[in-house]
Amino acid sequence: MGFRPNISTIDNIFMVWQIFEKCHEYNMELRSIFIDYVQAFYSVNRNRIIECLTEYEVPNKLIKLTGLTIQNVTAKVKIGNYYSNELKIVTGVKLGDPLYATLFSILIDNVIKQLEIKGNISTCLVQCSAYADYILVIARTTHALTDTCHKLIETSSQVGLTINEHKTKYLRCTKKQCRMDGIDSTNSHFEKVKSFKYLGSYVNGNSSIEEEIKERISMGNKAYYANKDLFRSRLLTKYSKLRMYQTLVRAVVTYACETWVLKENIKMKLRVFERKILRRIFWPCQKEGRHTAGQNE
Repeated sequence: MGFRPNISTIDNIFMVWQIFEKCHEYNMELRSIFIDYVQAFYSVNRNRIIECLTEYEVPNKLIKLTGLTIQNVTAKVKIGNYYSNELKIVTGVKLGDPLYATLFSILIDNVIKQLEIKGNISTCLVQCSAYADYILVIARTTHALTDTCHKLIETSSQVGLTINEHKTKYLRCTKKQCRMDGIDSTNSHFEKVKSFKYLGSYVNGNSSIEEEIKERISMGNKAYYANKDLFRSRLLTKYSKLRMYQTLVRAVVTYACETWVLKENIKMKLRVFERKILRRIFWPCQKEGRHTAGQNE
């Protein structure tokens, strides 16, 4: 689950990459569905949140205090000097409220527990991973995957969540060549893709990191050219430009680098990119046939 102390997106990305890599290593086929909800934070049923707090045996005093903030809430829309009729708000968590992340996590946890998934990927046909409203369902067989998705759709609808059919994607991890057919679950059809951007990192069916590195370098170039005038300015010192590079460019390129398995050719691509940016920061010039660094210290 997301929104927990000392738990970031990197942990979930690393877990997904490890599952894909090990199954690819031992020639085990995996079928995954990346679930996306329609406006998840705005559509959850507030009464269902209170019920979940009761099921989790939260003290009654805290439940009542929470209920005062999310139940029987009304609002008016002001247009000029006029106010609309009262609107009763019965769905959604209050974004910006310190409690909204905790309440949403409890609700999603309750939804996933109803799937009754136990064991690990080697002993169980189905596994489920969640970070905030990003849900990933992994299964060994197509039948198990469709059954789990059917249960997830039903349990999600009970709390007011609706799966976005257009943004939900199906990914198959296998060494074999297969057709790009989607997968059906109840009245929904999910498109099959070769790769998917999960929590900001690209995962694919052949467990290759090449696409992720290519995308990271591309985003690093965009970050550099967005601030190109500052990097080329002679009013800024080299130290300031180097700090900008480390903060604005390198941080983008190395996102989720803890999950990478680097080969020599990948290391070379990253070194080439970094040297290219550093050359533009230090703008070497040629004097008397020799290359020297610029003079703005």
